[in-house]
Amino acid sequence: MIPLKGASLINPCQDFGKRMLVFKLSTPKKQDHYFQATHLEEKEAWVKDIKRAITCLEGGKKFARKSTRKSIRLPETVNLGELYVLMKDQESGVKELKLEKEKRVFNHCFTGSTVIDWLVSNNKARNRQEGVMLATALLNEGYLQPAGELSKMAAEGVVECTLLDQPDALYYFADSGFFCEGYSSDEDVVLKEEFRGTVIKQGCLLKQGHRRKNWKVRKFILRDDPAYIHYYDPTKGEEEPLGSIHLRGSVVTAVEYVPDAKKYDVDGNLFEIITSDETHYFLQAATPEERKDWIQAIQTVSKTGK
Repeated sequence: MIPLKGASLINPCQDFGKRMLVFKLSTPKKQDHYFQATHLEEKEAWVKDIKRAITCLEGGKKFARKSTRKSIRLPETVNLGELYVLMKDQESGVKELKLEKEKRVFNHCFTGSTVIDWLVSNNKARNRQEGVMLATALLNEGYLQPAGELSKMAAEGVVECTLLDQPDALYYFADSGFFCEGYSSDEDVVLKEEFRGTVIKQGCLLKQGHRRKNWKVRKFILRDDPAYIHYYDPTKGEEEPLGSIHLRGSVVTAVEYVPDAKKYDVDGNLFEIITSDETHYFLQAATPEERKDWIQAIQTVSKTGK
């Protein structure tokens, strides 16, 4: 538990200059806590809410997001959680698309107009005005997130309705595999299918090199659909991974012995990934519990992911 009363939030965090998704929270007792988001929009949302919570504590107020029901007179009979589940249905819900805007490619997102179209056509709203009211409630409660400058500016504004019924306003589901990328040039769009999947787990592990057989700390990010695990130099951020492992059809098991491991004082909590093309990767977790968690997560992704 981290006490927020009297705490300060530092963003951007200069302690890790190359890691743009890191922010720092300092407590009154001078304890520093570092957090890293999976993408920029997620970091902005966390920073915004933590700052608001600190401000409320300083003023003796109770922290809460905007009161959706009071501000837009949302009927008590509306269940936003159930509505969100229906909108996310892969067959009949709002379709997630890959859209180009502002010299960037937005993956797993949709437009504000699409949201209103869906609400009206599925009889969740009687007209577009009522649809905007419902969509705004979903946005204010965190079910939907803004992507792109236009929708972000509207979400940060003080007007009553913050979700825009416009084809240029982009949004995404809070727990989707959303990410955005820029152009490599004016005509060439960088599209990385490997990074499309939802982040399932991330953290640092020791990894054995394939050539020199030495062991180094690497940051691993596990994604599902498609099933990949990418590893990075933890001192250089996440701009470019050092490598990736395609996990579809792979086997992961705990091992007690790895050749040459003891030469590098590496012993215990070891596990091995064997890919479908018979490539072997040896890794070490910090604790038995962490090893178990990683093995279970990788096993699940290798069976269900593409």
